[in-house]
Amino acid sequence: MASSAGVVEVSMWQPQDEGLREICGLLEQQMAPTSDDKTVIWQRLQQYSQFPDFNNYLAFIFARGEGKSVEVRQTAGLLLKNNLRSAFKTMPAANNQYIKSVLLPCLGAADRHIRSTAGTIISTFVQIGGVVGWPELLHTLVKCLDSNDVNHMEGAMDALSKICEDVPQVLDSDVPGLSERPINAFLPRFLQLFQSPHTTLKKLSLGSVNQYIMLMPTVLQLSMDKYLQGLFVLANDPAPEVRKLVCAAFVQLIEVRSAVLEPHLRNVIDYMLIVNKDSDDEVALEACEFWSAYCEAELPPENLREFLPRLIPILLSNMAYSDDDESLVEAEEDGSIPDRDQDLKPRFHASRFHGSEDVEEEDDDIVNVWNLRKCSAAALDFISNVFGDEILPTLMPIVQAKLSATGDEAWKDREAAVLALGAIGEGCINGLYPYLSEIIAFLIPLLDDKFPLIRSISCWTLSRFSKYIVQGTAHQEGHDKFDKILMGLLRRILDDNKRVQEAACSAFATLEEDAADELAPRLGIILQHLMCAFGKYQRRNLRIVYDAIGTLADAVGAELNQPSYLEILMPPLIAKWQQLSNADKDLFPLLECFTSIAQALGTGFSQFAQPVFQRCINIIQTQQLAKVDPVSAGAPYDKEFIVCSLDLLSGLTEGLGPGIESLVSQSNLRDLLLQCCMDDAYDVRQSAFALLGDLARVCPVHLHSRLPEFLDVAAKQLSSPKLKETVSVANNACWAIGELAIKVHKEMTPVVLTVISSLVPILQRPEGLNNSLIENSAITLGRLAWVCPELVSPHMEHFMQPWCIALSMIRDDIEKEDAFRGLCAMVRANPSGALNSLVFMCKAIASWHEIRSEDLHNEVGQVLHGYKQMLQNGAWEQCMLALEPPVKEKLSKYQVL
Repeated sequence: MASSAGVVEVSMWQPQDEGLREICGLLEQQMAPTSDDKTVIWQRLQQYSQFPDFNNYLAFIFARGEGKSVEVRQTAGLLLKNNLRSAFKTMPAANNQYIKSVLLPCLGAADRHIRSTAGTIISTFVQIGGVVGWPELLHTLVKCLDSNDVNHMEGAMDALSKICEDVPQVLDSDVPGLSERPINAFLPRFLQLFQSPHTTLKKLSLGSVNQYIMLMPTVLQLSMDKYLQGLFVLANDPAPEVRKLVCAAFVQLIEVRSAVLEPHLRNVIDYMLIVNKDSDDEVALEACEFWSAYCEAELPPENLREFLPRLIPILLSNMAYSDDDESLVEAEEDGSIPDRDQDLKPRFHASRFHGSEDVEEEDDDIVNVWNLRKCSAAALDFISNVFGDEILPTLMPIVQAKLSATGDEAWKDREAAVLALGAIGEGCINGLYPYLSEIIAFLIPLLDDKFPLIRSISCWTLSRFSKYIVQGTAHQEGHDKFDKILMGLLRRILDDNKRVQEAACSAFATLEEDAADELAPRLGIILQHLMCAFGKYQRRNLRIVYDAIGTLADAVGAELNQPSYLEILMPPLIAKWQQLSNADKDLFPLLECFTSIAQALGTGFSQFAQPVFQRCINIIQTQQLAKVDPVSAGAPYDKEFIVCSLDLLSGLTEGLGPGIESLVSQSNLRDLLLQCCMDDAYDVRQSAFALLGDLARVCPVHLHSRLPEFLDVAAKQLSSPKLKETVSVANNACWAIGELAIKVHKEMTPVVLTVISSLVPILQRPEGLNNSLIENSAITLGRLAWVCPELVSPHMEHFMQPWCIALSMIRDDIEKEDAFRGLCAMVRANPSGALNSLVFMCKAIASWHEIRSEDLHNEVGQVLHGYKQMLQNGAWEQCMLALEPPVKEKLSKYQVL
């Protein structure tokens, strides 16, 4: 292949026959179903890509390879598209121009596949380079749309729909040399195509306009009436893919532009009720999204209220399993059949987080695939939260009728009724509460129903009422019911059906969280069931058992630390721990499980600690090597191994306390941890700083030799330009700095002002940051002021007000005490620095429910008395007048009023 060809003029570039033959031959080989070694072919194609004009060859084969099969041409086109991402910046301008020039005629190609691939390549060009350097593109697209030639119109619309989907903002931007934005030329043409007799054109044009609902360019605002008219005309289109897009438009409009639908709302709701029963499931599903969207947008309930008697029966009808639901096949799967790799859902480990705001987990619903059944249940959940008990007179007669339906053929109706009870379990709880005892009594026998999907949904629905089930244990009847539910769920945990096992374990984990104290007397029997499941389950559900064991440890804490319980719990876990290799992803949930157990057992985990600690160190070392040299490491790099290992080390540190010191002293954890604190993956850094803070609490001496580096890298996290994206990293780094400060005192001196200069902007502009980072910033600032008041106090007037506001928000605890010791130390060093912020300081002091430390209480009193003496001639009294009565009342205990 002539490597010099890349620099010749566009019009002159011609492929050499030999190069063309070779590349076509490789593409044909790669596509051949009998091709044995596609890797070798792929490597050869990659070698060719080193030539500057390789992409010209691909473009030629795609656009002008008339003698070649459509499949070969398509393959060349898709390879070209993939190459563009890496080659675009270094591609000679002449080659770029050549490729673009041969692409445009393909928009009108006779073959639909060629047109579609051309659209994909063109969209990729636009994603990478915009439209500025390609004026011919916009001109050609407009010309094709106006041509009345169906192939040209479809080709142009295909390319535009991909651009609108991938980079809609490109067409809604000013382009040098054009008098108006491209979308102004295209949108009226899209709307015109709503009337096309060709389904493909209607679908592509409608989908393209829908992409602009969020951006809402001026031209769409001005054309809104025409757009809505077009939607109403297409609403009854015979093509289901068009009706689905109409529904999607109404859903998006109700979410972000509800005002434009207000005059037509009754008609839209009426239409959505009809298509919610559409014979095409995808159309019905898209329509069903409307109800949740309406409720989430917090629009006036009265607009929907009169339609509820029609809507609720539709939702309940759609909540029954359809005959072709894949869950029906899965539900018959025997628990003894091993899982395949593709059965394992991807899992995500949440990195350790120090603060007041843990992310709330979604309900672990029983249905994994989003479908009409699940969407209908979600809509009913939303509606019950908006309308509460007023939906019960319509809903309950239908539920009762379905529940009382007898015979095997009616099991899907009975199952849907149980799902409905779970869906309204939160929103309608007041109305259901008087009957809750009867509902639960009805559900308990269903845990043993002959149909596995009734057993599984009954587990979930009972878990939705778990808070009330636990509250009922205060009296004997409720206590007995709790025992029946607990034993019922434990029985189902040992079900032979995988789906039921999953539902029972998830429901039990929910019950554990609500029932903490009630579990302790039953720990033996719970552990026996869980460990029996541990021996029985296949890989996928084993992950859920780990979660249930971890949740149990979190719920009962030190109660678990008894030899009889540990004998049941630990041997199977340790056997599994020894069986799994350091590169086995099944290790993740086990590491998480051990983290909870280590924290629960505290020093009771000592007997298991050494091998667990050492393995975590080994995993982190292996993964850090794998990052640069996977061959030497003997494993591919996967940061999740590092994150889970760091979190388990944190759990060990928290559980063992100073007892971890001997393990840390004999390891290279300090150096590994510093590397992790500098990792480019934010979740690795997040967990690393959590561990840094935990180690600072119990054995700071082992961090000593690299303390300046730890402090420097922690301080950098607070001034990151991407603070909002990495807020959890900053939060943990901030907390760790504070923990180090109260242990190493004056050794903080070199970084104090750097850290303060990063904390102050966080406190001054807290908008969009989570509460935890603001609280930790306020506490760490106070701790630094406590250990280095002479460095911090000269700057206090710059931050006193926002700092005091943040301190007011923090609950009473030891960390708040430290921050107030810093406040007192600063005021002693620089009393005038707080004069302009006295009102804020008084409010911060009044935010204490009670200062338990007597010496801190006295120090705060001295600060207030100092200012009272300092402010003469009624100035103190003037300050007190600015305070609300509750604040004054709190300050009265210091005798300063």
